[in-house]
Amino acid sequence: MSVLLYRLGRFAYGKPWFVIGGWLAVVVAVVALLAVNPVKLSNEVRIDGTPAQEVIDELAVDLPGASGGQGMLVFQAPAGSRIDEESVRTPLLTAVDAVYRHDHVIDVRKVLAQEAAKGQGSALMRAQAAVAKAAEAPSSGRTPVPFQVDGRPVPGVIVSADGSSALMQFQFDQQTYELPSGTIDELVRTAERQAAHGGLKVLPSASMMEIPEIAGVGEIVGVVVAALVLLITLGSVVAAGLPLVIALVGVTVGVGGAFTLSTVFEIHSLTAVLALMLGLAVGIDYALFIVNRERRLIMDDGLDAHEATGRAIGTAGSAVFFAGSTVIIALAGLLVIGITLLSAMAVVAAATIAIAVLLALTLLPALLGLVKERVCPSRTRVRAQRQEVAAAPTRATPWGARLVRHRYPALAAAFLVPLILAVPAADMKMGLPSGASYNPDTAQRQSYELVSDAYGPGYNGPLMVAVRSTVKDRPVSPETLAAVTSDLQGVKGATSVSLAGINSTGTTAVLTLVPGSGPNDDATKDLVTAVRDKSARISETHGAVIGITGFTALAIDVSDRLADVLPLYVATVLGLSLIVLLLVFRSLMVPAMATLGFLLSIAATFGLTTAVFQWGWLQDLIGLDATAPVVSLLPIIITGVLYGLAMDYQMFLVTSMREAHVHGASARDATTTGFARASSVVVAAATIMVSVFAGFVFNPQPMIKQAGFALAAGILIDAFVIRMTLIPATMAIAREKAWWIPAWLDRLLPDLDVEGDKLTQSIPLSHPAASRARADQEAETKA
Repeated sequence: MSVLLYRLGRFAYGKPWFVIGGWLAVVVAVVALLAVNPVKLSNEVRIDGTPAQEVIDELAVDLPGASGGQGMLVFQAPAGSRIDEESVRTPLLTAVDAVYRHDHVIDVRKVLAQEAAKGQGSALMRAQAAVAKAAEAPSSGRTPVPFQVDGRPVPGVIVSADGSSALMQFQFDQQTYELPSGTIDELVRTAERQAAHGGLKVLPSASMMEIPEIAGVGEIVGVVVAALVLLITLGSVVAAGLPLVIALVGVTVGVGGAFTLSTVFEIHSLTAVLALMLGLAVGIDYALFIVNRERRLIMDDGLDAHEATGRAIGTAGSAVFFAGSTVIIALAGLLVIGITLLSAMAVVAAATIAIAVLLALTLLPALLGLVKERVCPSRTRVRAQRQEVAAAPTRATPWGARLVRHRYPALAAAFLVPLILAVPAADMKMGLPSGASYNPDTAQRQSYELVSDAYGPGYNGPLMVAVRSTVKDRPVSPETLAAVTSDLQGVKGATSVSLAGINSTGTTAVLTLVPGSGPNDDATKDLVTAVRDKSARISETHGAVIGITGFTALAIDVSDRLADVLPLYVATVLGLSLIVLLLVFRSLMVPAMATLGFLLSIAATFGLTTAVFQWGWLQDLIGLDATAPVVSLLPIIITGVLYGLAMDYQMFLVTSMREAHVHGASARDATTTGFARASSVVVAAATIMVSVFAGFVFNPQPMIKQAGFALAAGILIDAFVIRMTLIPATMAIAREKAWWIPAWLDRLLPDLDVEGDKLTQSIPLSHPAASRARADQEAETKA
């Protein structure tokens, strides 16, 4: 492997424009395809095979009008005013009319008018009357009332008991993510223009959130911080710029390539963000590792830039190749789960990682071929030589030396810190983002709180109950709907039931069930469970099959499904990655400790995420003010991504230790020497990743915000507590046993030569002392 990559690096260095031209052609092709194929992203959280999703799919066929996206606007009257005042009521009616007249909104007024014209022949009117009679309940004084004009209710609009606001619920003709870009924003602006004449404030719900921004100010700041870290680490603008170029080309090709396929298969917005985060982070890190190795070969061994590049690609490039392989394996493990949403995320993210590795092994040496000796200026060489002369005999950094000397306390601390941080994870609750997940200054949060206070928290997440006859193609009678309504009204936690719609043949009806609690409350989940438990009795008693769906039902099913498959996923990833680590390190203990360390990291990550987002701890430090459950998709995604990235640092750090050990150093000296060589670049790489991921914490979308925080926290813990403390302390305690492997197994394993030992034997350094002397003389002359 090392010899092959060495030759690849020298070829790219010697023919830079050939390689650069090839990649430039790929970039131009991706940009051209994006120009002719508009990007189409989705916000839908779809998990096939779950009960709630099956109900949605059935409604899409039997009652298409009920399968579109849900819209909700809250109109808040000026302070001291009421909705029924003439100066407020007229602008409100105009705004409601403007919403219903929008191209992509179903005008329920027309539907009701057409049905009313049929008289008693209308299945909808008969069903509506039966359900309304069965759902009658004594008013509590806080019950919302229909918004009436001239004694007739305005469809889809209710008024709060105190008359201070009106709630309009309507339906789009498509799912919100399928609407043309800007549709929702334009609709809200239209309503605002009309409502402004009455001083009304218009607040859209979280269900009307369009595709979130993929990158914003926070993400840009993260990249700027990464650039500063590169400049400090490499000490050269030219050298620091190379990893940034690799990362930008990588996300252009990887994420841009995925966007070109968005018209062919559905891509979730989180898929794009995840690929962007990983592409930027690993693209910078992999290039940094290779550039740092090339500069060390120039300064320490006196090699010219051409030879140093070839050997950096042959050695550090081998580590990059296998580090990228572990990330790809971890992501590919998502495919075994069989969930389309996660499979798409895995494929796009893994492809982006593969492109980052390929760029680091081809485009980076080509760019180094253009930069040549400027990657390591003469003043940098002179400064390095002076530091080497003044250095102590040992090459270990002070931190590395302390770890070896105090290895037992270090080991204990590295275990205790993650375990303490993991404690909140025992209380982790999973769900999907709602309006309560947004910060208070957002319309989504303000809408959520106003609806909760004026109408009841259940109106923020009404449930849908599909009702069908047990006999195929037989219409559902009004009497049956009335009986089902009465039964649902009697379930603990239900506040109201109403008819949402019925198809033209009368075979499928949809009831709206409003809970007395919020979308992510335990009481709402209990209500969903109770309705499902009652479905068998309803079927036997009333001859009707019911299925429940909606935000909460879908969240419960998603959480349960992902919780069921998580153990299988973790076992698959750990098994495959242990094989890779065994091949690379040829040791039993190193892969085992790497895996144990990861388990500590992921437990601490979930604990911190729970404490910050669910409990609300330390939110002021990161500009948050919203408590919410952990997003259902997050645990399984973060597990896969964090495992792959954690193994990157394991690979970079321990391959340096193994390289020293293979070249004759004792186990203890190999630990200190390898740590000294790799620790600075691992610290820089981890800092860069944390900076990039932390930038996404400031994204307004709660799902992206949590993902950015969890990855940033996970990398911080894994890099500094596990890889930089636990692993060296363990290696120092185990000594030679750390590299033990049974002789029979050692003979069976192929020699991947990640450390470049075969490269040194096949292509020995040509008079390195002479090369160093020439380099020193040149540096002194220029100085």
